Amino acid sequence: MLHSEEVWMKFSSFHSTSMVQQLLYRCYSKAGREDAKQKSYANGYAFLYYLQHGQSFYLTARTAPLSIQPVLLFYGMVQLLKACILTVDADYPMSSSVLAHGVSTRKQKKQNYNFFNDEVKVQKHGLFTHFSEKMFHVKHMAGEKFQMRSLLKRISELHELFEVYYGAKLSRKVHYDPFRQCILIPVTILDDYHMTFSHFISHVIPEWHWIQKESVEIEGNYIKAICTDQLKSLEHEPFMFDLSTKTYRLPTQREEIFQKQEVIFHYLLLYNLSMISRYETEWWSELLHSYSSEAYPFIHKFLSVTFEKVPFLLYEYLALTN
Repeated sequence: MLHSEEVWMKFSSFHSTSMVQQLLYRCYSKAGREDAKQKSYANGYAFLYYLQHGQSFYLTARTAPLSIQPVLLFYGMVQLLKACILTVDADYPMSSSVLAHGVSTRKQKKQNYNFFNDEVKVQKHGLFTHFSEKMFHVKHMAGEKFQMRSLLKRISELHELFEVYYGAKLSRKVHYDPFRQCILIPVTILDDYHMTFSHFISHVIPEWHWIQKESVEIEGNYIKAICTDQLKSLEHEPFMFDLSTKTYRLPTQREEIFQKQEVIFHYLLLYNLSMISRYETEWWSELLHSYSSEAYPFIHKFLSVTFEKVPFLLYEYLALTN
């Protein structure tokens, strides 16, 4: 069974107006809204319809040609995001400004276009800035740019491809022992970060509030640390969750160990790919049929990953609010 099939089965637990209204009521009550009851009833059906509409896009993408999958997956993600936003913003959408995509890209690509070097730029208003701030407390500056190569590197399921094609070791696999409730990080991470063990404990570990600081020690070829609670994919940055193997990874570059939520990167990549699919038909078709670009295996792999992972991540988000 595909991971996505399991997730859509879990999403079915929200296919009840009373269930959804109770969820929204709890969210709005926690936020201290005096109109929590009224808002939960007012937003209940919108929440349900967003989920159902999003699922329709994803299920259509499953059997659609690769050429139009980015469009279907992007708009499917948009609908799921709108449902999630309703748990943290009872007044959504308060104005039409939050309905725009919130990012832009150069529609007319330059000659000798290279997908890896392409960029998307953050706009002042729109869905991107709204969900980033409301759901993940991440603020983006208007004009901020994200490069495709950098975004692809933030998807852990693509790390093996980067290693095969470019010899780049982007992350180390982290072992989680649920019985001892501890994590085991390869000690080679110290060489990656150019740190001593004591420096790692004093400068990195303090950022991980879910680890017992006094428990950190070297055990064989690993750094062992006891967790204060069960490891969950959304709650334990900077670990990257690899859905295909259900394992965790830690970036090998120090500047990336305190990164943003992965949902943000999927949105930006899907936005640009959907725009390319719609407006750069010649380049897009050549990519899909001639296999002449190094970007092809990365794009192909990303689309198969995001099809599974975005519903998983957004269901996890809703489950954590429940």
